Amino acid sequence: MQEESILNKFPKKRIVLPEAYQKIYKEHYFLNREGKYKTTSLSKQLESWMHKKVAEDVQKGKKSSTTLEIGAGTLNQLQYEPGGAAYDIVEPFKELFENSPRLKTVRHIYHDIGEVDNIKYDRITSVATFEHIMDLPFVVAKAAMLLNENGHLRTAIPNEGTIMWKMGTLVTGYEFKKRTGLDYSTLMQYEHVNTAKDIEQVLKYFFKNVKCAVLGLNKRLAFYRFYDCSNPYIERVERYFSEEQV
Repeated sequence: MQEESILNKFPKKRIVLPEAYQKIYKEHYFLNREGKYKTTSLSKQLESWMHKKVAEDVQKGKKSSTTLEIGAGTLNQLQYEPGGAAYDIVEPFKELFENSPRLKTVRHIYHDIGEVDNIKYDRITSVATFEHIMDLPFVVAKAAMLLNENGHLRTAIPNEGTIMWKMGTLVTGYEFKKRTGLDYSTLMQYEHVNTAKDIEQVLKYFFKNVKCAVLGLNKRLAFYRFYDCSNPYIERVERYFSEEQV
C-alpha cells in the first residue's frame, strides 16, 4: 500500500447507533471496562495481558517515567503502573473516572490530545483505545510530537479484523444478547472503527521502530496485540500537520 493511501482511510465514520443501544450504552461501557459482567470478568483475565505489556517497561525497575495515557477510561491501567512519576490522561468521558479513588494520582486531565501543549513525555500509552479513534493519524502524529527524544508510544489493542477476535467475541456476544436482547455485532461495528491492520499501518507510517508482540501464535491467530513504537519520522509528522493546516 502506498504511504499516502494509509492516511486516506481517515477520518473514519461511525454508523448511527440505534436508539435501543443508546439507552444502555454508557452503563454497558462502564461495567464492561470494569469487568462487572460474568463473561467480561473472564475476558478481563485475558485483557490483563494488554495492561501488563503496556506497563512492562516501568515494572522492570527502570527509572520513573512521565506518562500520558490516551483513553484512560476508568483509570484501570493505574493498578499496573508503579507510580512515583507524573501521570496525565486524555479521556473525553469524565463520568468514567470522576469517582475513581485512583484519580488523586493523576496530574493533568485532557478532554482531547490536541489540548496538550508545551510538555513532553517519556512514554505515551493506551490500552484498548486506538480501535475506537476515528482520526487515528492525528492522535498518533500528535503523540509522536509529545514524546521526549528517547520516548516510546506503547499501545495494546484487540486483534480486530481477524478470525480469532471474531471467535473471541462469541461468548461476550451471547451474554450481551441474553441480557439486553440486542445483537452484539452492531455495538462492535459502532465502537471498533479501526482494525488491527489499520492501526499497525498508521503506527509504521509515523514511527521508524515498531515492535509487535501478540497474545497468541502470530498476528492472525491472536486475541490481542501490543506495539512499542519509538524514533518517529519527524518529517512525516511535520508534513502531516502542515497539510492539516491547509
